[in-house]
Amino acid sequence: MKWEVIKSEQLFNDLWFKVRKDVCRTPEGKIVDPYYVYEFPTWVTCFALTEDNKVIMEQQYRHAIGEVCWEIPGGCVDEDDASLEDAIKRELLEETGYEFSHFEYLGKTCANPSTNNNWMHMFLATGGRKTSDQHLDPNEEIRVALMDLETFKQMFRNNEFIQSMHVTCMLYALMKLGELEV
Repeated sequence: MKWEVIKSEQLFNDLWFKVRKDVCRTPEGKIVDPYYVYEFPTWVTCFALTEDNKVIMEQQYRHAIGEVCWEIPGGCVDEDDASLEDAIKRELLEETGYEFSHFEYLGKTCANPSTNNNWMHMFLATGGRKTSDQHLDPNEEIRVALMDLETFKQMFRNNEFIQSMHVTCMLYALMKLGELEV
């Protein structure tokens, strides 16, 4: 079922986002022209719990929808990150000031595999303790909040978390923690 790329053209190239136009041939010989692909860096995200079992949540303004959103920590994998786990450790420390004693890989997901070419890798981190202040990028404004698990689950049930890839990580983490009712 895989398509063959006959031609590919870069249409837009910026730091965090690229767009390319492909011309493809299906196994049946049909030509698909154009097919647009949005290229993003690899992402990581984490459901993070402190030593006293509080969920580390963030609030950020998201301009595309004009809303302040509840999210979990995460971001882009940098070229100098030695591994996906190193990337999420760095993001957690930068965004929250917390370091963690244990990490568990929960898998990967894709925001929209029909248009996006990247993956988000999901983690569960436990044993978090505050070791520093935030070290945010110039365009970041992140408010960190510690939430008890019951409050988090009630907000989850009320559909108060809207970043779909973060919700996916939350589901896998809750399942891993035995906190998901089926």
